[in-house]
Amino acid sequence: MFGDRQAESITTDEVIPFLTGLSTAAKPATKRHRYSCLKAFFNFLKNSVDPGIQNPCDTAMLRKMFRERPPQQWKIVEKDMVDEIIFRTMKPRNRIMLELMARGGMRVGEVLKTGPMDIQDRKITLAGPKSGKGSEVVFIPQKVADRLKEYVKESGAGPEQRLFPISYNAARIIVRKAGRLVGIHLRPHDLRRHMHALHVVLSGCSDEAV
Repeated sequence: MFGDRQAESITTDEVIPFLTGLSTAAKPATKRHRYSCLKAFFNFLKNSVDPGIQNPCDTAMLRKMFRERPPQQWKIVEKDMVDEIIFRTMKPRNRIMLELMARGGMRVGEVLKTGPMDIQDRKITLAGPKSGKGSEVVFIPQKVADRLKEYVKESGAGPEQRLFPISYNAARIIVRKAGRLVGIHLRPHDLRRHMHALHVVLSGCSDEAV
């Protein structure tokens, strides 16, 4: 875009649309990273080539546009509360779904895609996980595995059929209603965070580290 220009001639007013166009639909962290890279590039030119070059990225307006947001502190749902939520969920399908998220750390999308052929006792194979790998494996407690096995029999689902043929939005509603049973606002990923936080605590980490 500026290949035929001298570096010192590039202005802040030109950098703003350049960064905006480069980062359309990108996450805030990505936008911040690209701004930092461009700012570092001009600092390099200033320090190594020409001390008189003004960095067009080093302005109050751009620093404000691409400032780093404070890290979000997630509230971890306590184990006793998760246990009560699962215990008070009476419908077998909903209870199994909650347990897979809370006891197996599965994402709601992974739960919805699970079929009978993915299950081998305590092991669940995830095809096409969010990590980008070809597949991943989740291990669940034996009691959950036994209940899941019983649910598979009762559901009558074929080997390649989904065990939970509902939409993502319907699953979120199930989780939200389960949270209302104990008076909290619950989201699917809260159950996954609970599971991972529990494992970290059991491994000996402090509350501050969690």
